[in-house]
Amino acid sequence: MIRDTSSAAAVSPFLPTEGIHNLRDYGGYAVPGGGRVKTGLLFRSGQHMEASDADLELLHRLDIRTVIDLRGVSERAGFPCRRHPDFAAQVIAHDGETSSSPPHEGGGGRVEMTPAKARERMLAVYRRMPVNPAMIAMFTRYFEALATREGGSLVHCFAGKDRTGIAASLLLHVLGVHRDDVVAEFLRTNDAPTRDILERQSLPRMEAHYGTIAPEALRNLMGVLPEYIETYFAEVTRDHGSVDAYLAAKLGVDEARKERLRARLVA
Repeated sequence: MIRDTSSAAAVSPFLPTEGIHNLRDYGGYAVPGGGRVKTGLLFRSGQHMEASDADLELLHRLDIRTVIDLRGVSERAGFPCRRHPDFAAQVIAHDGETSSSPPHEGGGGRVEMTPAKARERMLAVYRRMPVNPAMIAMFTRYFEALATREGGSLVHCFAGKDRTGIAASLLLHVLGVHRDDVVAEFLRTNDAPTRDILERQSLPRMEAHYGTIAPEALRNLMGVLPEYIETYFAEVTRDHGSVDAYLAAKLGVDEARKERLRARLVA
């Protein structure tokens, strides 16, 4: 497949926020045949506990009708999302935990978090994700919702970069987006203008476990690297032969569902 290099949007996909990290539209990418993933329907972000009233008004204007919350029960209890007074979207969430010891929760005792340890910690997250039953269940529900529900959707976790990043990447793959653009969208998290929000929400908890974290190690924990997503794809390809075989076998995304998603989300 030849990549349409005009696919990268000239206008920033990030929406201005005061208390939500990494809120952006992940549409707009080119697909084979001259089409593009629709904009104004697919949004992603971190959690909304500190969403300002202005942030809630912005979300309300986006007419989001489905929210896929990839966090587990303890994260949702510890960081409850604020909602607009007229919030009426359906929220899809897992009745249990979805990640064991996510980076923002610390864990593992008080150790020196070097850049190498931070990178390996994150790679372990991506190695586990393809076989995590909770994430398989949530990604299945994500695809089902996007194939069957009308209107816009928002998928988020805590930071909106790992679980959310893989959800968005898998959808873009299904829609036919070139792998280079899928990776570019994943890496766009590093350009989010709201890193201070994420640090405010998670750094104190992390430093309680690890002590002071060096800047490069912090970048590995709070940002994303190309090898994160490549590790995920390598794991599913090793175990299933291809990403598409994994999607069909584990997430219910067969050819009929792919066509339904493309009909809804590509113009």
